[in-house]
Amino acid sequence: MCWGMTLCGRNGGNKIEQKIYGYIRVSTREQNEDRQVIALREVGVPEKNVYIDKQSGKDFERPQYKKLLRKMKKDDLLYIKSIDRLGRNYAEILEQWRFLIKEKGIDIVVLDMPLLDTRRGKDLLGTFLSDIVLQVLSFVAENERTNIRQRQAEGIAAAKAKGIRFGRPPKPLPKNFHSVYQRWKMGEITGTAAKECGMPLATFRYRAEIYEKAKLL
Repeated sequence: MCWGMTLCGRNGGNKIEQKIYGYIRVSTREQNEDRQVIALREVGVPEKNVYIDKQSGKDFERPQYKKLLRKMKKDDLLYIKSIDRLGRNYAEILEQWRFLIKEKGIDIVVLDMPLLDTRRGKDLLGTFLSDIVLQVLSFVAENERTNIRQRQAEGIAAAKAKGIRFGRPPKPLPKNFHSVYQRWKMGEITGTAAKECGMPLATFRYRAEIYEKAKLL
């Protein structure tokens, strides 16, 4: 007889113990994972079986997720808070989902979306409906991230148009910049202009471009 949060079945007379795991990902080390931790605790995931990655999803190098994949066996159960914990984009989420259920043979439960529970509807129709829901949700998650980035870019552009500057203020131009710039503009000097001003060539050209635009205003 089996008790607690492990489930048992029979396969050829041998008992199979289903272990329960949880996975959490936060995009940066500053982001708080408490909301996901509480959600997994409420469904009975043992603390020792919760794997947490606290890093940017930019390169998707997730050591704890890789460790979890090595740990999970066929018929184990994985809880995640939301579908976007599995990947950075639509294609990656689908790839991970299919790898977990088809290659690893585990069950997955997405707490934010009860329809995404592979323990239910294991017949052809149930699998088909689950796949449709997954694709829609993955697309919505990726589309929302795209919209957020677009809104951020539009906000920055609007702020710049109002004269709001971002980042560190530029260093003041050297006292000889004007005279060096004039000689450089006339073709009297080339790469040595940057050296005379004590700055890299790329920086000199960048500052010269801004300087010229300022003169035309």
